[in-house]
Amino acid sequence: MRGVDLVVQPGRVHGLLGANGAGKSTLIKILAGAIPASSGTIAWRGKPVRWSNPRAARAAGIATLYQHIPLVPTLSAADNILLEQSGGLRRNAAARARAAAVVAMLGHSFGLDEIVGDLPIGARQMVAIAQALVGDPALVIMDEPTAALAGDERETVYRTIRQLAAAGRAVLFVSHFLDEILALTDEVTVLRDGRAVLHAETATLDEAAIAAAIAGRSVTALARHEMRTPGPVLLEVEALRSPGRLAPTSLSVRAGEIVGIAGMLGSGRSELLHAIFGADPAARGTVTLDGRRVPLFTDEAVAAGIALVPEDRAKQGFVPTMTIAENIALPQQRHTLDRAGETAAARTAIEALAIKADGPDALVSELSGGNAQKVGLAKWLTPKTRVVLLDEPTAGIDIGARIDILRTVRRLADEGLAVLLVSSEFEELLAISDRILILRDGAVSAEIADPATLDEAALIQLASGTRTETGLAA
Repeated sequence: MRGVDLVVQPGRVHGLLGANGAGKSTLIKILAGAIPASSGTIAWRGKPVRWSNPRAARAAGIATLYQHIPLVPTLSAADNILLEQSGGLRRNAAARARAAAVVAMLGHSFGLDEIVGDLPIGARQMVAIAQALVGDPALVIMDEPTAALAGDERETVYRTIRQLAAAGRAVLFVSHFLDEILALTDEVTVLRDGRAVLHAETATLDEAAIAAAIAGRSVTALARHEMRTPGPVLLEVEALRSPGRLAPTSLSVRAGEIVGIAGMLGSGRSELLHAIFGADPAARGTVTLDGRRVPLFTDEAVAAGIALVPEDRAKQGFVPTMTIAENIALPQQRHTLDRAGETAAARTAIEALAIKADGPDALVSELSGGNAQKVGLAKWLTPKTRVVLLDEPTAGIDIGARIDILRTVRRLADEGLAVLLVSSEFEELLAISDRILILRDGAVSAEIADPATLDEAALIQLASGTRTETGLAA
């Protein structure tokens, strides 16, 4: 942070943008009382303040919703929603009624008594939003609240933000999605290298101007993928199913092919990838790789050359307390690398994926979200990997890191790997995929043989079930 000026006004939605490492997280933590500022002043309701801790900021009326959902998975939704209120777990009728009212306002259907760890990630995000709102804050800071959400869930968040602003509350909204910034905010501040490089009314801006401010240069969006002729079938899935998660599902991916998976929240996208990877003990069905059956166990999948980059990367994609080198070496445990080998592999990955870090010995916990995600992908970039399963690989990262990762995905396909890609960014799927499968209710409902024949609106309609006529492959 290098002398940032920021004014957030009641009744307005203020967008905060910047590349990973630009200073957004640091600014949020200072405003939330998590860390002190080394210089400068904060004025709250006209009076200078310096929060000693997050509780003091919350007591003053500032609620912060962090990107990585800080919930207790073993507690119920109600207990999590009320966790930060005075007295901790307040189970009295009035507190529960307040939690129920906030959930009703969000328009979500999860039960207050459901265990948070059993909820899908989109519902968990709604619990976190309810936790932030239950204290009736005057300022709500939202750090990437829609990053892990499908389209219908995003609309729920947008509606909530508009309601908050209409009620006179201030909202500081952090997002990498330029379209939602333009549609939702009243004004925008862009950070770069710890400084505020742009502040303007949103109505005066377009995506190109914001992207240029974020990157410090003109940014070229990812162009549509040119159709190629892929190789033979490499991954084949037949009648893969899991009670309550997947209906019998069959698909195939060829060598050198990127197959996108489009679906709304709850359609079974993540569940499908986890079942293929052997991470669902209840899954049944057949997975074959290059004609050889792969038992539905994670160890067997890894040994066969199947890699998974999961959606919940902070918990499943990497170990934050380990170094870049140690994380990248994790899939190699059966073929232990020596220290020199670990370092060499890490240096190669840092260069190949443009990971911004001090070196192979940097802790992953010290990296920005986009660079940490690159580590989660880099650990699978080994000669043994033949199939890559990617679950929301670009969620919550800036436009530069997003393009870096998508270019890496294309390179993997060019090298003959089979790629199965789940993304809530339908524009992204249309740009990079050779084929797209529509997943609804845990099963493939349609196949788009040529993504160039559709636009994003049509893909959303297919995924949500509001469009059924396709002209697509059966």
